[in-house]
Amino acid sequence: MNYQNFFKRYEIKYLITESRKEKIVSAMEPYMRLDDYGRTTIRNLYMDTDSFLLARRSIEKPCYKEKLRIRSYKKPEAEDDVFVEIKKKFESIVYKRRIEMQKFQVDRWLDEGTGILEQKLSCKEGCREQKNWNIDAISAQICKEIDYFTGHYENLHPAVFLSYDREAYYATDGSDFRVTFDENILARDDELRLNGDIGGMKLLDEGFFLMELKTAGAIPLWMTRLLTDEKIYPTSFSKYGTFYQKAMCKNEMVSFAKAAVGSLKGAICMNGGIKKYA
Repeated sequence: MNYQNFFKRYEIKYLITESRKEKIVSAMEPYMRLDDYGRTTIRNLYMDTDSFLLARRSIEKPCYKEKLRIRSYKKPEAEDDVFVEIKKKFESIVYKRRIEMQKFQVDRWLDEGTGILEQKLSCKEGCREQKNWNIDAISAQICKEIDYFTGHYENLHPAVFLSYDREAYYATDGSDFRVTFDENILARDDELRLNGDIGGMKLLDEGFFLMELKTAGAIPLWMTRLLTDEKIYPTSFSKYGTFYQKAMCKNEMVSFAKAAVGSLKGAICMNGGIKKYA
């Protein structure tokens, strides 16, 4: 295993314009570097119930919330690695647990409804044996947490495909401080496949970016001063929750329009047509 499978940190979000992003990136040059992946398109499948219980809880801003998603950092083929992640937030601290699996294993897990630990340990045709049989204790525990999560929520299934382009920077001083910029945030509730084409409802206005500061400790003083000087303030923004709100609003407008058309047709039938007035 050559990836970090658990995180405990603060994740502070800001909505910024392109001009402000350029200023921030310029100010970051002495302290931070673009990570090895450079600019990536991140693909996610968010799991939820038929009633979108997890999305509704997310936008209620409770002191505790949780979500389950499947993530890939590229358009994956069957044997490519993807991540299954539990993300929890309690009193402003984010806790993330994740395991790495081959995409076809995750597809089989979703199709068969078996435990993810069972799928992680299984080694059928096409599976890389060494990677899947040699599971460490931490990964096994995370698998058990995911199995408990899926058992706790009834009828959990892929509900939303959400993608975005990300630039990620790391601190050169060896600290865990990271800065990410997300744009082209798109979401949809159909074609729920990680290897599908990118597309969906836009969640940010044109020219805006979602910046996140991620750290287990304090924000560096130089960044604090920069945010103060530029009058950039934190915001509450859930990608998944925002899509749910926008989608529900759109559905309500469609339902209202259909009801209005139905009422108009009923009036026409009752009155024998619409009279023209001079």
